[in-house]
Amino acid sequence: MQKSILYLVAGTAISFLLNYFLLGSQGWELDLYYGFAFGLAWGTAYFLDDEKFSLPQKLIYSFLAMGILLLIGYLIFRFELAIPSIIKFSMVFVAYYVFASFRKTKSLRK
Repeated sequence: MQKSILYLVAGTAISFLLNYFLLGSQGWELDLYYGFAFGLAWGTAYFLDDEKFSLPQKLIYSFLAMGILLLIGYLIFRFELAIPSIIKFSMVFVAYYVFASFRKTKSLRK
């Protein structure tokens, strides 16, 4: 759990800094929100990368995380600005498991 939180914070910081300073800022608030989407996906994927979670549980938890992310975006920004965070979350989450699928253990934890 501690590493998942570390990945959440690191992913948020890295993505925010890249978006804000290198890729063209849309405002620091929106860049931070999109960075949080990246960090949340990375931390959630790492947390769920365990044998104790079945595939349906992983799907439920990932959809729950996306729902919370969408709700936060809807409350702070407009709905149209919250949708790209779901796309970022999904891309990072799927990429984590695609990279894991190339390993013999099918996990990036071990």
